[in-house]
Amino acid sequence: MDEDTRYEAVRSRDGRFDGEFFFGVTTTGIYCRPSCPAVTPRRHNVRFFTTAAAAQGSGFRACRRCRPDAVPGSAEWNTRADVVGRAMRLIGDGVVDREGVAGLADRLGYSARQVQRQLTAELGAGPVALARAQRAHTARTLLQTTELPVTQIAFASGFASVRQFNDTVREVYARTPSDLRAAAPGRSRARRGGTPAAGIPLRLAHRGPYQAGPVFDLLAHEAVPGVEEVSGTPGRRTYRRTLRLPYGTAIAAVDERPGNRGRSSGAHPGGWLDARLHLTDPRDLTTAVQRLRRLFDLDADPYAVDERLAADPRLAPLVAARPGLRSPGAADPEELAVRAVTGRAEAERLVRRYGKALDAPCGTLTHLFPEPAVLAEAEPHGTLGALTAALADGAVRLDPGADRDDAEAALRALPGLDGTTVAAIRTRALGDPDVAPPGADIPEGWRPWRSYGVRHLRCAGELER
Repeated sequence: MDEDTRYEAVRSRDGRFDGEFFFGVTTTGIYCRPSCPAVTPRRHNVRFFTTAAAAQGSGFRACRRCRPDAVPGSAEWNTRADVVGRAMRLIGDGVVDREGVAGLADRLGYSARQVQRQLTAELGAGPVALARAQRAHTARTLLQTTELPVTQIAFASGFASVRQFNDTVREVYARTPSDLRAAAPGRSRARRGGTPAAGIPLRLAHRGPYQAGPVFDLLAHEAVPGVEEVSGTPGRRTYRRTLRLPYGTAIAAVDERPGNRGRSSGAHPGGWLDARLHLTDPRDLTTAVQRLRRLFDLDADPYAVDERLAADPRLAPLVAARPGLRSPGAADPEELAVRAVTGRAEAERLVRRYGKALDAPCGTLTHLFPEPAVLAEAEPHGTLGALTAALADGAVRLDPGADRDDAEAALRALPGLDGTTVAAIRTRALGDPDVAPPGADIPEGWRPWRSYGVRHLRCAGELER
């Protein structure tokens, strides 16, 4: 999009572009999402930014009306396979906070200077600034939804010091942390239940229509007892699962929301899924949220997907019946790969035999899925043994920054892995939006959204799961 097109999106308050770009108003020093309901500024007073971090780095603070830091992520970072797309997925997973820029660069196979240069040139912000913007959002979430002490929130959000935390919050939100906490909507409800033990309430935003039913159907069909469960009736279900995270563990719960009962974003409504996270260590909040977003495919651009697929006569009626259909990913890519090889019944056996028991079971959730290294040692033979050994020693990488082509090549080199299983792993574990199962009649015209076309066929019963 050129700047004139972006300005027209701002003039029409077009929510389709929330998270795809941001705009700052030079007369107020505020930056917003395109659908902000405030009076449209004059064109010569507007500057455009690819990321919130770039807007913050140029001296703009977040709008209090439209909360631009709470928008869905750009679908571009899930689609792109280049170093910038991979870097953005890793930053979202918290790699810079945990491993620094050097760790990010090492995962990408570039020097830190090269990564800094590429991100700054294209996005207007380097990895530190991008991670800082993410930390600020995490801090706001913890301040407004929990009763954690401010000092604990500072370090849980990834800041190196309380002073750095205070300075960043003031710069981004033009408020002190205490003022930001006091301004939270529904503050009395937060006081009654806002502790990590009680769970952190969240709204996981998405753009455009969202077909929750097929996503929850798939999760219910695949759920492995002890690790996952889906309860309730269609339209009102809750998906719960255990998560292994960098600093601890978590139990996540996500509610199905029928229709689009979210706040309207101009002429193009978006919405959210209600969620709650029970974390043993609040430092894992950012990572846990990003993994849920990938699982539920919340950063997709349904407008772009539906427009391309609806142009095909075969898919047009399916798209009309299910606008905004998503292609779910994985909360734990390595777990997904193992389950793709073993199937549900065998995965349940592996959980019972090798999964680590939770310190405090929660209903039917009792275990974490066993790690690849544990499985590689316990059952080293056959396809499962080859896969888990390759995952454990890094020969196969499925993390958010993995090169998808390299990962597929490494998977295909393993004994016993057929093309259908590899395609499933690439679609779900690697979040590739453009995968066609081998042998399926999937035309090239569906690119770059073939994974979504496959989901339409499967939901309509025209293709096996």
